[in-house]
Amino acid sequence: MALFQRSSSTEKGFDWPGFLWLFLFFWYFSGITQLLIQLTGTSGFTGFRQAFVMSAVWLAPMLLFPKQTRVMAAVIGVVLWACSMASLGYFFIYQQEFSQSVIFIMFESNVAEAGEYMTQYFAWWMVPAFLAHTLFAYFLWTRLRPVYLPRGRALVAATAIVVAVVGYPLIKQTLRTGSLADGFEKFETRIEPAVPWQMAVAYHRYLDTLAGMQDMLTSASQVPPLRNLKDSTANQPATLVLVIGESTNRQRMSLYGYPRQTTPELDKLKDQLAVFDNVITPRPYTIEALQQVLTFADEENPDLYLSTPSLVRMMKQAGYKTFWITNQQTMTKRNTMLTTFSEQADEQVYLNNNRNQNAAQYDGDVIEPFNKALADAAPRKLIVVHLLGTHMSYQYRYPSNFDKFQDRNGVPAGVRDDQLPTYNSYDNAVLYNDFVVSSLIKDYAKSDPNGFLLYLSDHGEDVFDSAGHNTLGRNEAKPTAPMYTIPFIAWASPKWRESHDWNFVDDLDRPYSSSHLIHTWADLAGLSFDGLDRSKSLVSADFKARPLMIGDPYAREQKALIDFSLIKPKVKPDPAEVVVK
Repeated sequence: MALFQRSSSTEKGFDWPGFLWLFLFFWYFSGITQLLIQLTGTSGFTGFRQAFVMSAVWLAPMLLFPKQTRVMAAVIGVVLWACSMASLGYFFIYQQEFSQSVIFIMFESNVAEAGEYMTQYFAWWMVPAFLAHTLFAYFLWTRLRPVYLPRGRALVAATAIVVAVVGYPLIKQTLRTGSLADGFEKFETRIEPAVPWQMAVAYHRYLDTLAGMQDMLTSASQVPPLRNLKDSTANQPATLVLVIGESTNRQRMSLYGYPRQTTPELDKLKDQLAVFDNVITPRPYTIEALQQVLTFADEENPDLYLSTPSLVRMMKQAGYKTFWITNQQTMTKRNTMLTTFSEQADEQVYLNNNRNQNAAQYDGDVIEPFNKALADAAPRKLIVVHLLGTHMSYQYRYPSNFDKFQDRNGVPAGVRDDQLPTYNSYDNAVLYNDFVVSSLIKDYAKSDPNGFLLYLSDHGEDVFDSAGHNTLGRNEAKPTAPMYTIPFIAWASPKWRESHDWNFVDDLDRPYSSSHLIHTWADLAGLSFDGLDRSKSLVSADFKARPLMIGDPYAREQKALIDFSLIKPKVKPDPAEVVVK
């Protein structure tokens, strides 16, 4: 029979239908989840394309050993099916793509937590959905048949497939990066959307990231504590909240005078807020900025984050129970520093387990764990909430009911028609960010705390704001003011105001860099210690205005000065005092 099929196939030409059935079978296990991601608009097209290409690699053994097609397809199919069940189930629950962050959670959870997870998220409809998924996979398997080629041609075809799918991309990335290790890392990103590689890549990166994080945590644990730390409120219950935003340029907030009403809820609370309108960030990138914002490092001393306590460790030393709630990606090589900061806290809540940053993940998810932390019985608490904010791609940062800005009303005349959707989606993201931040403030106020809440963004974002309206995003090599101008807002409870000086009317216009935040935070919290510099505290009577320094502190060459004309200090500084490193 096999001989008849071989000769028949050769006489009739290549069996393209049989070949396509084989490809469809192998693609199905990756493709079903990627198709759902596309249909729901959860992420972009890249994952779908990469899964499509990677599925072709399984065709190579089918062409080399056609007699074993059904057996090999069954063995490979079972592995792909098991992996696809995990990724499909994760999508059913979270509408997210399976990623290495999920692997982190799996290995950091115990049996009891896994049981609670299943109880909380399991739904009856998942059973028929998984059954349908399995039955359709079996149906595809029943359609498979051997696809014969002459031995030489089969070897050439199989080799071509492997080279096209694996060899060429790996070599290309290696040549592009100049390193086999870096090329392999890029290649891993390429194959990650396809099963079973998503599991293998996720586990490999989990191990790498965990090792890097442990090295950082070990180094941080060896940093000596602050000397002579004193707390003026040591005998009082207190709950202090730090909300870190993302990519939010204050020039696009109506709270700061933007003509569109992008912050209606914060506008209503304005009389209760201390709104500082002359604060910049030192760096336009999250990790680099927070290395300074959350430590004693700054533009002049960028390495101090390695040898001095972080803000979290400072508060733990002062006797606070610490919480870190984040909607940022954490378990990625790029974000190891963020995870290191979060792991220094007593309790962590990781909400964003997407593989791709360009995926729908709404900051409203932080509200429930935030309220749970507020209700914790500890008398003294620090709660850090790290938002995804208005991070690109902006259309993924807000649900459909916040899609308010869709026309040109309030848009600068220089913004082109092709730029308008992006411009509007950023304003919609700011609008949703306003809802989240104001909700945190309102829920905090309802808890009747003794303390304060401080909100700032890690950096800004230029979304066709600067001169010429051609800049989108952030580029430290070509700095513009919107990349650095950030919101900086504080709210204090009545109890806190009764026992603390909270009159900052004369301080709101002070030119300030968030690289000195830890001094302001310590001052607000009533802490004192060796090394506290009140001249770097935005709210201190000893405050000293300094040149506003931005840029890569390790760069050897000076860059052109940035135009900070949109910053509004009481007395405009001499342009020579605004330093870019």
